[in-house]
Amino acid sequence: MPPWNSYKEHLVSLYGEPVYRIGIDGGFSCPNRENGNGGCVYCDALGASAAWLRTSESSFRRSSPFEETIGQGDCGRSRLPLRERIGAIEKQIEKGRDFILRRYGSRRVSLYFQAFTNTYAPVQDLKKLYDAALDCGDFTELIVSTRPDCLTDETIALLASYRDRVDEVWVELGLQSASDRLLRMMNRGHDVSCWQDAVSRASGSGLKVGAHVILGFPTETDEDQALTVETINRSAVSALKIHNLNITARTALLGDYFKGEITAPSFERHLQSTVLFLRRLRPDIVIERLICETPAHRLASPRQFPDKSAFLRALEQRMRQKGAYQGDLCAN
Repeated sequence: MPPWNSYKEHLVSLYGEPVYRIGIDGGFSCPNRENGNGGCVYCDALGASAAWLRTSESSFRRSSPFEETIGQGDCGRSRLPLRERIGAIEKQIEKGRDFILRRYGSRRVSLYFQAFTNTYAPVQDLKKLYDAALDCGDFTELIVSTRPDCLTDETIALLASYRDRVDEVWVELGLQSASDRLLRMMNRGHDVSCWQDAVSRASGSGLKVGAHVILGFPTETDEDQALTVETINRSAVSALKIHNLNITARTALLGDYFKGEITAPSFERHLQSTVLFLRRLRPDIVIERLICETPAHRLASPRQFPDKSAFLRALEQRMRQKGAYQGDLCAN
């Protein structure tokens, strides 16, 4: 058992066996990219898609050089007819089940609407998309990733209505930082209070809530990270994904990186930040992710960073050396 509340162990304790996510692309877009705001400065419009869906990238390896022109997303997909989007979802689920069965030998899966903003549509269209996906078989959980400013009360009610079809319904809401100053720099298009309101309304309707944060954004201070932990601890969040900053192709950050004005956290810096963040975090919050895994051909920085397994080993070793564990410095 690692010295943090592991997602894998949590699922096994809850359901008696591992549960794997089928991450799907529902053909959604993002309001922050379509409203002329330019989108989040770190988003390349591809990184949120499940790795097994990016078949065009299968020839690349961890040693592949960075290619600046890769990473163009298509935010016009949400204008495709619903029947085409539903057909694509059904094919993805079928391939996802086959992939998980081959790789893990498991038939127990959850349905994860992963790419882009998965509530960015009229509620009647959302119902058709969610219904069609859930009709594809038995799922342990339904997980929907979205933005806090794209979660209406009607959408929350729709998601809550699926609680009789799965064991849990989750909504993942990107926070990234609890500093409004940093959110403006990220061009997130919402503030911290918007996120807090969305979490409160979602959890109040019986939904489980997960949060995403980025550690190491330019000009972020230790005080900023402490504020982010405190904000999460005071919220109804049940799970967390931690990402180190990645500077990728076709993002607003890339130009500043090439000018030498910003950098991405090194392995050691992210390791130190993660240790302290976990120690301050409420111990009941489930940790679903600890690093970002952008493919090397789309990653400008950091280039020298170990893979997920190596980072987790180093993190566990560092925390055990310190006698540290998740929540041992939590003031709540």
